[in-house]
Amino acid sequence: MRFLHDSLPQRVRFASHEAAGQLAEEVGELGASRVMVIASEAAKESSERVAAGLPVAVWHHEVAMHVPVDVAFRAREAAAAHDVDALVAVGGGSTTGLAKAVALTTGLPIIAVPTTYAGSEATNVWGMTEADRKTTGADDRVLPRTVVYDAALTLTLPVEVSVASGLNALAHCVDSMWAPRADPINAVLAGEGIRALRAGLPAVKADPTGLEGREQTLYGAYLSAVAFASAGSGLHHKICHVLGGMFDLPHAPTHAVVLPHVLDFNGPAAPDAERRIALAFDAPSAGEGLAALRAELDAPVALRALGMPEDGIAPAVKAVLAVVPAGNPALVTEDDLTALLRAAWEGNLPR
Repeated sequence: MRFLHDSLPQRVRFASHEAAGQLAEEVGELGASRVMVIASEAAKESSERVAAGLPVAVWHHEVAMHVPVDVAFRAREAAAAHDVDALVAVGGGSTTGLAKAVALTTGLPIIAVPTTYAGSEATNVWGMTEADRKTTGADDRVLPRTVVYDAALTLTLPVEVSVASGLNALAHCVDSMWAPRADPINAVLAGEGIRALRAGLPAVKADPTGLEGREQTLYGAYLSAVAFASAGSGLHHKICHVLGGMFDLPHAPTHAVVLPHVLDFNGPAAPDAERRIALAFDAPSAGEGLAALRAELDAPVALRALGMPEDGIAPAVKAVLAVVPAGNPALVTEDDLTALLRAAWEGNLPR
């Protein structure tokens, strides 16, 4: 056994119904006195409640999917105009992503308070979109110093959104099994993440107001993100980043749709990873485990239902081919990608 593993330096506070107090303690320890709170308009009320006791210099509510560069520019301008010394992001992946875009050029510390299962808060990966092209990178400046997890903040997240967001987290786990920097530690984290998500997501659907399912899902989402941050971006995420940037597709549902097709494509070429995934699902095979969970959750199945045009398949294939990870378990050809995206577009799930 021989591998190199990096663990990112980050504090995690996990406590339901305690976000406001935990956040205030963290800001106090950081010594921040002019905080910029970033939250979407939809999360405005909850962000004001959570951050009520903070020394807020500016509230910023312009948030958009895939972090368009012009949106990032205006957020950076607001941070500079108000001379802020810390960023607090309350919301999902788009909100955290915007805070990262500000931190990327300013070096300001981020405290993330996630309200979905996106996982961006636990990675040093940033992404921005311009002219239908999404650019991503890794930089330790964008890694939140602290994550404050409060499962109670996800109780109002609709079941449909919770399912898509949780399957996005599951995609982090699966991709971590064969991404460029995959290693045994990442595999253990990803396996436990799959187990927690497998337990939590059906509980969320069965009882959306129950806290236990939400906690398990949030815990699983964190583990998935830690594994992904270390392992890097695999084929699944390369595909989804292209589709999201090119067609402005909703982030989490796109991951939910594409995942079974990538698992079906890569699984036979990565038998050890396939067995680990199957074990985490407690299923005969990885594909059967994922299929059973998706059926239980009534997960989205087709890219066309998300707004991707049929004539977008060919240009998407060309864009993905340019970014396929060198160490992908299965050889990726233009015909392979065309078949994969065609099946995902039509909603023809693997057997």
